[in-house]
Amino acid sequence: MAQDYYQLLGVERNADDAALKKAYRSLAMQYHPDRNPGDAESEKKFKEISEAYDVLKDEQKRAAYDRYGHAAFAGGGGGPQAGGFDFSSNFSDIFEDLFGNFTGGNRGRAAGGNASGAARGADLRYNLDVGLDDAYKGKQQAIKITTSVTCEGCNGAGAEKGTAPEECPTCSGMGKVRAQQGFFTIERTCHTCQGTGRIIKNACKSCAGTGKNRKERSLSVNIPAGVEEGTRIRLTGEGEAGFRGGPAGDLYIFISVKPHPLFRRDGANVYCRVPLKFTTATLGGSIEVPTIEGGRVKVNIPAGTQTGHQFRLKGKGMTVLRSPNRGDMYIEVQLETPVKLNKRQKEIIEEFDRTAGKESSPESEGFFARVKEFWEDLKE
Repeated sequence: MAQDYYQLLGVERNADDAALKKAYRSLAMQYHPDRNPGDAESEKKFKEISEAYDVLKDEQKRAAYDRYGHAAFAGGGGGPQAGGFDFSSNFSDIFEDLFGNFTGGNRGRAAGGNASGAARGADLRYNLDVGLDDAYKGKQQAIKITTSVTCEGCNGAGAEKGTAPEECPTCSGMGKVRAQQGFFTIERTCHTCQGTGRIIKNACKSCAGTGKNRKERSLSVNIPAGVEEGTRIRLTGEGEAGFRGGPAGDLYIFISVKPHPLFRRDGANVYCRVPLKFTTATLGGSIEVPTIEGGRVKVNIPAGTQTGHQFRLKGKGMTVLRSPNRGDMYIEVQLETPVKLNKRQKEIIEEFDRTAGKESSPESEGFFARVKEFWEDLKE
C-alpha cells in the first residue's frame, strides 16, 4: 500500500504551500541521487517525496487526493501513476528560491533594459552652494554639467544609419545563457551581448555603439525660496543618456547653504549678534539692525540691558519652503566693554564705581555673596 503523501513529507494535512515547499526542499536535498550516488534506497525515497509534492502543490490534485486518496489517480486520472511525475520541475522551483538571486534567474536584461537592448541612463548628483539671501528669496541658478547625451549620429541606436541591432545568436535575445551542472541549472549573463540580448555588427562611428556621447550642458535650476541645507531638487530626464536609446536618468541637485557674515540660521529662524555700547546698554536707547531681505529695523534698548539678551522680531526670519509663512529674527546683544580710555574717562568710571551701590550690579553682588557662603561652608 502506498504511503500517505502527507506522512512522506512530514507535514500536517492542513499545511499551506510554504510549509509543503519547505518540507520538500529539505527532503529533496537530503535524498537526491546526485548526493547519494549508487544508493537505490535514496533514489526510491526521492521519487516518493517528489510524487507526493507533485500532487500536493497542485490545488486540484490535492483536493482530489484529500477526498479519494491514491485512488484519485488510478486508471489514468492525471496523477503521478497515470503519466509519471516531473520531479525535475519540482526541484527547479526549490532551486530558484534558493539561488535565483545569485544566478540572475530573477533579473531581466541589463538594469532597466528591454527587448531592444536599451537601458535607462544613470542618475547624476550635482552639489550646489547658495547664499543665505538666495535661500531666503529663491532664484534661477545656471549650472554646467558634463554628461552623456544621445548620439546624434545614430539617434541613440548605436548602429550606423541604415542598420539596426540584431538578435544575439548566443542567447537568442534572452540576455542570459544556461548551463546544466548535475541537477542544477545555472544562468549567467551572456558574454556576447553583455546581457542586452542584441548585438551591433556595424557600430556607429560617433559613439562606438553605445548610443551616447559626452558633452557639456548648461541647465537652469529653480531654487525655491526657503531651501535648507541638504534640500534635494530632482530634474527628471536630465541625467545620463540611456544605453542604445533607453530613457535618460535623473539629475539630483543637492543644496548647501553658505555661511552668512551677519546672520545665523536655525530652521526658519534667523539670529543676528549685535555688539552693544556700554552707554546704550546702561542708559537705554535704540539701534538699527539689518534684516535678511535687505531692509533695516529699529530696536529699542531698555536701560540696564544685559549681554546675551534677545529681542524677537516676529516674521522677520527665513521663508518657509513651499509656504507663505516666515520664521522670526532674534537680535542677541553682546555688551562691548570700553577700550582705550583717556585719563578723564577713567576718572569718571572710577568715581562711578566708588559711588555706585549694590543695586547697580545685582547679578554680580548676588553671585559673589553665594561664593562667600560656599567658602564659609567648606571651613566648617
